[in-house]
Amino acid sequence: MKTVNYPERKDWDLLTSRPVFDVAYLEGTIKNIMNRVKQGGDRALIELTKNFDKVELSQVKVSTEELAEAPGLLGSALKDAITTAAKNISTFHQLQVQKDISVETTPGVTCWRKALPIEKVGLYIPGGSAPLFSTVLMLAIPAKLAGCHEIVLCSPPGKNGKIHPAILFAASLSGVSKIYKAGGAQAIAAMAYGTESIPQVYKVFGPGNQFVTYAKQMISREGTAIDMPAGPSEVAVIADANSNPDFIASDLLSQAEHGPDSQVLLLTDSETLPGKVANSLKDQLKDLPRKEIAEKALENSRAIVFKNMDEVISFSNLYAPEHLIINTENADELAGRVTNAGSVFIGPYTPESAGDYASGTNHTLPTNGYARAYSGLNTESFVKHITFQKITKSGLENLGPAIELMAEAEELMAHKNAVSIRLNTNP
Repeated sequence: MKTVNYPERKDWDLLTSRPVFDVAYLEGTIKNIMNRVKQGGDRALIELTKNFDKVELSQVKVSTEELAEAPGLLGSALKDAITTAAKNISTFHQLQVQKDISVETTPGVTCWRKALPIEKVGLYIPGGSAPLFSTVLMLAIPAKLAGCHEIVLCSPPGKNGKIHPAILFAASLSGVSKIYKAGGAQAIAAMAYGTESIPQVYKVFGPGNQFVTYAKQMISREGTAIDMPAGPSEVAVIADANSNPDFIASDLLSQAEHGPDSQVLLLTDSETLPGKVANSLKDQLKDLPRKEIAEKALENSRAIVFKNMDEVISFSNLYAPEHLIINTENADELAGRVTNAGSVFIGPYTPESAGDYASGTNHTLPTNGYARAYSGLNTESFVKHITFQKITKSGLENLGPAIELMAEAEELMAHKNAVSIRLNTNP
């Protein structure tokens, strides 16, 4: 990690920049993949899986036999852990289910809003270098709680032609049975356009690599909704001189091992802390299976020393991190001053890993500064709202004159007439 000491405010914008990767070269490849799936359906998916994953499939749908055998391929301890996580995620997300609201805005004028589930949703679960079965819980549980009628899940198969059993177990636990062997941009295309086996959906959720991210952006321009803009994972850790450097290093590495394009930041008011954390990073890196990936991510990362915690929190709000860990003596007070972050982890015993897996909050969060305007995934993400209104004759008599005046002022006389004709007509 590079260390920056006491940056001037004019340089803060530059320090909030994320790693930039040229994806223009991907456009032609991804468009070709999308068109092949759109035109070729299941056949194209099977061909693309052979090309990219080096796996030959006879069908893309996961069979009932594969679903049934998955639990037996996992240890009981892991199944218990996944079940515990599912319970906590369900408990937290159940509270987010909204009630309908209704109000009489003017005598005789009633307006109400009704929450309705998005009928068909698609969940993408990465399964390459790390099968993210935790993401199944994060997406499927709120989708079920919201009441989505059709939930489609796509994940790439392993070399054995099967989806990782932990993904299948988590899907079954969450009530998802429509599961398909498809990864990358081709899976996004399949859910957006539909194939002989995979139903077309109205909104696609889930993380992925640059191919998946670009494919999601493409379908969003064509009419299929997506969960949020996505980019490489990131974490910012706010710490002071009394923070445990080993804790900090472990948090930085837990994010860095996601991918070489991940970014991690240490924000502090202590000049000595970055050196201590750097030493701990070296020690902990030695034993990491994904050491090379983490090291590459650390090249895009930095420790920044500020004059005081007021500057630290101001910079953090400007950066708007996906994950924000506050590991200081006054962590609760600083947390109250956070205005931009995807998810906040408070105190020395609240690692980001807790939110990634089992505390109950969702780990699908806005990156690349989008936390300034976007929320993390929640039950409402799977819901749409429809407004209704009903006006009685007396209600229109009360409100009509105001509508007529406003319509006339905007020179929309047909709008005015839609009210006037009713007011001038006897029942």
